[in-house]
Amino acid sequence: MKWYEASAIAFSLLAGNALAADSIPASLTGAKGDPLRGRAIVANRQVGLCLLCHSGPFPEERFQGDLAPDLKGVGARLSEGQIRARIVDPSPVNPGTIMPAYYKKDGMSRVASAFQGKTVLTAEQIEDVVAYLASLK
Repeated sequence: MKWYEASAIAFSLLAGNALAADSIPASLTGAKGDPLRGRAIVANRQVGLCLLCHSGPFPEERFQGDLAPDLKGVGARLSEGQIRARIVDPSPVNPGTIMPAYYKKDGMSRVASAFQGKTVLTAEQIEDVVAYLASLK
């Protein structure tokens, strides 16, 4: 087992979730997220910043990214648990990723002091984004 896989499993267990290969099957909050709030987070260039690298079904948003996979159909390609794992910390699945870990506090480098010990998104926001992305079939 590689160090990053062990870290992902440890993080998942500490967060109260079981990690199955490339997935965090259980909700971080114990509840389903709201897909409408999730869409707003994904499209918001001040919160999620997803469209900096990704494109998707957002006709109202200009200048969508092309560095990362298109979000159209992601719910057909990945399970909710796989989507959740990639948002929480994509590095166990893709060690060379440039995508940030949205729900990781420890082991981060080059973090401004004002943001140290904080996650980019809350558990509720993660679940909202998961609910939205899972709906994109």
